Amino acid sequence: MEKLVKTEGEESSLHKLLNHKFSPKELIFLFALIVCLLPFISAPIALLIGIILAQFIGQPYPKLQQKATHFLLQVSVVGLGFGMQISSALKVGKDGIAFTVVSIVGILIIGYFLGKLLKIEKKTSYLIAAGTAICGGSAIAAISPVIRASEKPISVALGTIFILNALALWIFPWLGNLLHLSQSQFGIWCALAIHDTSSVVGAAGVYGTEALEIATTVKLARALWIIPLAFISTFIFKNKGAKVKIPYFIGLFVLAMVANSYIPFVQAYHHYAVALAKTGLTVTLFLIGCGLNFKVLKTVGFKPLVQGVLLWVVMAVATLWTILYIG
Repeated sequence: MEKLVKTEGEESSLHKLLNHKFSPKELIFLFALIVCLLPFISAPIALLIGIILAQFIGQPYPKLQQKATHFLLQVSVVGLGFGMQISSALKVGKDGIAFTVVSIVGILIIGYFLGKLLKIEKKTSYLIAAGTAICGGSAIAAISPVIRASEKPISVALGTIFILNALALWIFPWLGNLLHLSQSQFGIWCALAIHDTSSVVGAAGVYGTEALEIATTVKLARALWIIPLAFISTFIFKNKGAKVKIPYFIGLFVLAMVANSYIPFVQAYHHYAVALAKTGLTVTLFLIGCGLNFKVLKTVGFKPLVQGVLLWVVMAVATLWTILYIG
């Protein structure tokens, strides 16, 4: 009987889906989504399409957007792992660890004082600094429950980070070419100075294959610092016993690299996984763009945006100077 009810329920859901009358907004959104699957649509163009749609029709599926974006990003990053060698990744990770430690500590300290100076609410300021220091939205999502942040600080911090991510996707490749940065230099720079993994991979992918490999490896190694920062945050905000989310997909990324390094079958067909991963990241950025409208700007406010921009500029300039003259 239960099986029969379940089957009837599934058939009913399928019937509703097949008979669903799509609104003009939904049709435009779905058409744009299909366009972003085409091979000649780059990540920056997909983001721009999403932003344009956000201003005129909005996001017809707001409840699904966050889950879909999160899932697609993680799957795509794991897919990129199939195109990388573990030996190269270890070397890149070792070279970038000093930059990572110094930049994370430095940005958190500067963020604290900027928050005090601008009189920004403590948790909002901390989330913006954490998002800038480590990996944008992922860091904010992991740390916000640990510090028991309410919806308002989370929305403001995420809005600030997403706006700057969108700008970074166009600005960084342009600056990299203007400054004649090598693939290695650009890969490390964008991994350290761009917030979210999606924009890091998008910008590096535009710059070149080597830059993409280096940027992805350094960024994911950097993302692991979410774990110690989350534990430290429980003491800063006196919330002992709060649960810390561990980014397990990074482990799958490492396994994908190992498979590509030592399994001949994977080596022979890895380019298919990488191609699908790049398409997935393009769609991810399209979905992120669909969430960036004027309402987001209004939610963020002036002072948090100023803090986010100043931290971003400090991070970008300091890491670039280090890469050019010390690294």
